[in-house]
Amino acid sequence: MRDDKPLWVPSRASVEASPMYAFMQQCNRDFDLSLASYHDLHAFSVADRERFWTSVWEFCGVKGERGSRTLLDGDTMLGARFFPDATLNFAENLLSAEGAGDALIFRGEDKAADRWSWDRLRSLVSRLQQAFKAMGIGSGDRIAAMMPNMPETVACMLAAASIGAIWSSCSPDFGEKGVLDRFGQIGPKLFIACDAYWYGGKLQDVKAKVATVTKQLEAPCLVIHYAGDAAAVVNETFAAKSLDDFIAPFEARPIEFARLPFSHPLYILFSSGTTGVPKCIVHSAGGTLLQHLKEHRLHCGIQPGEKLFYFTTCGWMMWNWLVSGLAAGATLCLFDGSPFAPDGTVLFDFAAAEKFAVFGTSAKYIDAVRKSGLTPRKSHGLSSLRLMTSTGSPLSPEGFSFVYEGIKEDVQLASISGGTDIVSCFVLGNPLQPVWRGEIQGPGLGLAIDVWDDEGRPVHQEKGELVCTKAFPSMPVMFWNDSDGAKYRAAYFERFDNVWCHGDFAEWTEHEGIIIHGRSDATLNPGGVRIGTAEIYNQVEQMDEIAEALCIGQEWDDDVRVVLFVRLAPGATLSDELVKAIKNRIRTGASPRHVPAKIIAVSDIPRTKSGKIVELAVREIVHGRPVKNKEALANPEALELFAGLEELRV
Repeated sequence: MRDDKPLWVPSRASVEASPMYAFMQQCNRDFDLSLASYHDLHAFSVADRERFWTSVWEFCGVKGERGSRTLLDGDTMLGARFFPDATLNFAENLLSAEGAGDALIFRGEDKAADRWSWDRLRSLVSRLQQAFKAMGIGSGDRIAAMMPNMPETVACMLAAASIGAIWSSCSPDFGEKGVLDRFGQIGPKLFIACDAYWYGGKLQDVKAKVATVTKQLEAPCLVIHYAGDAAAVVNETFAAKSLDDFIAPFEARPIEFARLPFSHPLYILFSSGTTGVPKCIVHSAGGTLLQHLKEHRLHCGIQPGEKLFYFTTCGWMMWNWLVSGLAAGATLCLFDGSPFAPDGTVLFDFAAAEKFAVFGTSAKYIDAVRKSGLTPRKSHGLSSLRLMTSTGSPLSPEGFSFVYEGIKEDVQLASISGGTDIVSCFVLGNPLQPVWRGEIQGPGLGLAIDVWDDEGRPVHQEKGELVCTKAFPSMPVMFWNDSDGAKYRAAYFERFDNVWCHGDFAEWTEHEGIIIHGRSDATLNPGGVRIGTAEIYNQVEQMDEIAEALCIGQEWDDDVRVVLFVRLAPGATLSDELVKAIKNRIRTGASPRHVPAKIIAVSDIPRTKSGKIVELAVREIVHGRPVKNKEALANPEALELFAGLEELRV
C-alpha cells in the first residue's frame, strides 16, 4: 500500500539550522554553485569528489596537514588514493573538544553508572599511551580487546590510535574459538580483557576464557575491572596485569599524537564468519575519520555537547561509529548489557535521564519494544530526542509507524545501512528531506550509489544489486593476510568490473529513497524470480502470534521452494488456521510468489553476536552441508533445530 503523506517533514527552521544546510551554503559560496536541495548537494558530492571531500575536511575542522592533493587515480576503485600527502592522528581529532561537559556517560545492566569528563578521559589515555610505549608497542602493532562497551575500552582504543597501533575488538560473550578465530589471525602484541560482565540479569564469568585466549595468543594480558574479581583473573592468566598496576608508573601528561599518513591502518574489523573463518578488514585512520565526521556532523547534525547514544557491543562496527562521535564534540552515552533486563524500559530510562539527542538502535529492538506493548511516548520524557536511527536489518514499514506512534511523533527516523566492510553507511538519513514509511531517506554524500540489474544496467523502482560506482575514502585499506588482494577483490569486485557490489538486494523508490530487501546472497529464487527475504519478514513478523521468522530457499525438484521458519510468541501454536493466516498475509501483503511452500515452527532462530539472523547458515544445515564457524553465533545450538527435518523431505 502506497502512503500519500510522509511520516515526518523537516521544518524550514530546522533545515536552516542544520550543519548540512550550512555546509551546502558554504559550497555555494566557495565554488559559485546554486545547490538548493539534498539531491543537488549529493549530485555535486559525487561529480566533484575532490572539492567535496576537501570541503568536508575544512568544514569539520580536521586536525592534521591536508596536503595539496585530494584524490589520485580516482577512476579506479582499487587504485584510488584520497589525500595522499595528508598526515593526521585519529585520536587527536577525537580528543580535541574543549569545555567542561562530559565526554562519556556510562550505564551498566547491573545499575553501574559513571561519568567521565574530557580531562579524566585524556588523563587515562595519556597513562595508557606511556604504558603501551614502555612495553614496546608502536606504529602498526596490533592491540586486541575482548571488552564490554565501557569508558575504559574507549580510552584504550584512543591510546592505541595515538601511537599508530591498530585496534581490534570483540565483546566478552564470544566463545574462546570465536575470539581466537579473529585475534589469532592478526598477532596482537597485547590482549585486553575484562574480569566479568553482566547480561540477562546474571554475572558472566570469563576467567577460564581469558586465561586460554591469552595463552593461545602468546601475548601479555591487560585485565580491566568491571564486574568481577580482577585480581583472580590476573592470578590465573599468564603474563597478566591489572589496569592499576599497568599504568601505576606513569603520571598523566600532555598526550603525544603521532601524525601518520591518511591511509595508515586504524582498525581491523571482522566479517560475521558464519560461512568460514572471519575476514580481517583493515580500515584507515583518515578514511574512517572523514566518513564518520561527514555522517555525524552533516547527516546526523550533531552539535558539540549533544548526547549521542547507540546500543551496540564492541564486536559490532556501530561501536567504532559511535566512538567517532567524540570528534564532533558529542557526549557519548554508553550502555552495556541486555536492553530488556529487568524490562524493556531500560534504554528509554537512560534516554530520558540524560536527554539523548540521538538514539541509535537495531530494527530488531524497535520491533521487540513494539511487541512488548511499551509506549515510551507516554511513559518517558523524550523532548530532547530529535533523531532516532535504526540498522542491523531492514526496518519494516510497521516499525517506522511504531516509532512515530509509540516513541515520539516529532522525531526524524533514519533507517541506515552499510556495514563492517566500509565501517559506515552507504544509505542513511539526512535533515533536509522527509521520512517516508519503510524507506531509507537516500544515499550518503560522496557515495555514488545505484541499483543495477544482473546485466549491470541501472534500474529504478525495481529490485537489484546495491552498487557504488566510484571510490570513496572509507573503503578498506586491505584485508589482513591477503598479500595479493585476491580476497578483497573477490569480496566486492567480481560481479561488476571496477564497481563495488555490496551484496544487498535494494530498490530505488519514487521519492528517491532506498529500500533494502535483504542480503542478495540470501535472496530467494522460486521459478527464477528474485525475492528479498525482508519482504516476507515485513509481513509475517507483524502478526501477534509470530515472535521472529527466518526464510530460506530450499533446493527442490530442480527448482527452489520457499521455506519459512517461525518462532512463535508465548502461548501460540502453529495450527492449520495460523498457517493459512500467514500465507494469506504474505499473499496479499507481498505477492503470491512470496508464499512459502513450507512453514515450520522452531523454538529458536540462530543469530550473530550483533543480533542478525543467519539465513545462509540455516540454508547450509538444511541441505546437509557443514557450517564452518559456529563460534560466530550468539546461540550456535539453535542450528541443530534445522538439521534433518522430516517436513523438508516431502
